[in-house]
Amino acid sequence: MYCGGCLRDNALVAALRKLGHQVTMVPLYLPLTLDETNQSTGTPLFFGGLSVYLEQKSALFRGAPGWLHDLLASPHLLKWAAGRAAKTRAADLGELTLSMLRGEEGHQGRELEELVAWLKTQPPPDVLCLSNALLLGMARRLKSELRVPVACSLQGEDSFLDALPEPLRATCWRTLAERAAEVDLLIAPSSYFGRLMTERLGLAPAKVRVIHNGINLDGYEAAGEQAGAPAVGFFARMCPEKGLDTLVEAYIRLRQRGRAGQLKLRVGGSCGPADTPFVNSQRERLGANGLLAEAEFHPNPDRAGKLKFLRSLSVFSVPARCGEAYGLYVIEALAAGVPVVQPRTAAFPELVEATRGGVLCAPGDPQALAEAIERLLVEPAQARALGEAGRRAVFDRFSAQAMAEALLQACGELAGRRP
Repeated sequence: MYCGGCLRDNALVAALRKLGHQVTMVPLYLPLTLDETNQSTGTPLFFGGLSVYLEQKSALFRGAPGWLHDLLASPHLLKWAAGRAAKTRAADLGELTLSMLRGEEGHQGRELEELVAWLKTQPPPDVLCLSNALLLGMARRLKSELRVPVACSLQGEDSFLDALPEPLRATCWRTLAERAAEVDLLIAPSSYFGRLMTERLGLAPAKVRVIHNGINLDGYEAAGEQAGAPAVGFFARMCPEKGLDTLVEAYIRLRQRGRAGQLKLRVGGSCGPADTPFVNSQRERLGANGLLAEAEFHPNPDRAGKLKFLRSLSVFSVPARCGEAYGLYVIEALAAGVPVVQPRTAAFPELVEATRGGVLCAPGDPQALAEAIERLLVEPAQARALGEAGRRAVFDRFSAQAMAEALLQACGELAGRRP
């Protein structure tokens, strides 16, 4: 499946390289699934997902011979296994999460030592960046062995940790706070999430910096005049946390009200094995209301497919209920000139205010969502104005280059503080 964090990291590395900097991108767990050129090509994968899982479950495997460990790190084997049994549900991963947060003290210490040994063979970095806080268990060991500053991005880890069963939830949060205190800088994608994690991890505000996520803008064209029926679209992981069921219910109500004409529903984005039953239930809900033929589902499209999908929309909405730290999909839709309707919660008010590219509605309320979408559909001039304003803002402030330049400033300050 596509991972928003991986897409963001890949775009960031590409932008840093275009600016003339040397960057090494190291994949962890699984080979990256991307809709752009893979910036980690030629770099070995560490913490292979099969080995990480078996080390958690079997003390015997922790002492397995090197050849078996290497066999399980095969990219082809990892892709095959992940395509059939990928699980990212917090309820299934509590003990493994805690073990990873313990770093060298966890069951995956062997994986960490292999990463450290490889990094020592590479040109010494000025700064190390961890792509999300669930990797903070590595920070102490990396910092002591490589003697460089360590920064870490925050990317919405709270919803995953809060879904862990107790007592693992409290233990993981406490361990995360201990490890976060050991890094030099934490980078939040929004002011909302920076404030939230500063409080929950007991951090000094000066230790957290906000750098908005950005996207590669190549190929983004404004949505054109639509000859056919209008379409409301969703593009994110097809799961309950992203509110796909809320949008489906809002769409059904819109069609029942009749003011939006022959409105189409288009759903795109990541869909892994664990998401399929939920997606099928939404198809059944549409079918029960005689609307399945009016809806399209586009799982796991490539980049060209994603851009074509976004340009086909009249209005965009991902009514997430998971307290989004950012919502990269909002920026993607606005880059295509499509106005957005988002819940008045988490980082969405911040993004809508910064871009002037959409409207807000009450969270978790299909009726309020339906009414907000309908207002844009029946007032196309306002919808176009919002889409154009959002597109200008994204090209001015939310590009991958803007993200890279902000990160360079932060990393330069860290490197300047090196002893």
